[in-house]
Amino acid sequence: MPPIKRRHLPSLGAFATFEVAAKHLSFTLAARELNVTQGAVSQQIRLLERALDVALFIRKHNALELTPQGASLYAGVTAGLDRISASVGVLTGDAGAQGVTVSATDAMASYWLKPLIDSFRARHPGTGFTILASDEDDALRNYAEVDIAILCGNERCEAGETLHFLFPEIAQPVCSPEFLTRHGPFPDAAALNRTELLHLHDRHWAGEAIGWQPLGWPEWFRAQGSEWAGARPALSTNKVGLLIEAALAGQGIILGWHHLIQPHIATGCLVFAHPAPVTAGRGNFLHCKPKSLQRPEVADFVAHILASLPDAIG
Repeated sequence: MPPIKRRHLPSLGAFATFEVAAKHLSFTLAARELNVTQGAVSQQIRLLERALDVALFIRKHNALELTPQGASLYAGVTAGLDRISASVGVLTGDAGAQGVTVSATDAMASYWLKPLIDSFRARHPGTGFTILASDEDDALRNYAEVDIAILCGNERCEAGETLHFLFPEIAQPVCSPEFLTRHGPFPDAAALNRTELLHLHDRHWAGEAIGWQPLGWPEWFRAQGSEWAGARPALSTNKVGLLIEAALAGQGIILGWHHLIQPHIATGCLVFAHPAPVTAGRGNFLHCKPKSLQRPEVADFVAHILASLPDAIG
């Protein structure tokens, strides 16, 4: 098929609207970014689909997905707009160093990613970062401006230049040294059942950006050939950060993820309450967009992350 002549293409504005809608997979969020009504975005997408004679989105109840044709167009439009932006930056003298944008879940952003950013910026103070953190927005990793996405799961892609395996998902009972002194030791699972166990609520695992099989006290006790008594905890929450803060305050024992509690273990603010870890059978991965790796600040930060991995627990 011969290429479509430029004068027959739909307007650049229509493609720009499509790019924002495809980025968010939401006409509502696209309208908010573009400062127009949701109806205006929807109408412009319909006109674009009519002009191209192809469906760009699969419209589901409260959700959008790109069709294969939509995904192909999204890649092309994003690349084209990026080139336009770069050219404008050269003309206006605004083509200086860019920052690094990273997406992650809430706990990963707070307890694992932010310390790495701090240590990187101590050596590269001129590099700015944008952290997009959410347990609910699974589309963050697909945003055009995201350079690096921290993912968890059983990735089917092979690790390589753009996808790096970081560490397995391992959790272990931890508490403050003061709590262990007052209430310990805990030589077996039965002893843990008789003390204050702080619980990660099942709602955590239902987050759109998580959606993994639970790894909590029932799974830990089962791995020890025992059963969690299920006594009502003093604190149950869907936020990992709240549990870590409660453990630091000496309020009980949590099932702590190695990669999140490592700094507190290193400083002695938290200690292992029991020697047995439990694994989830999944791992954490770093995914970097190929075009982002061409920017020195992104490549340097990826190298910084990978160089930090030998310090992880276990």
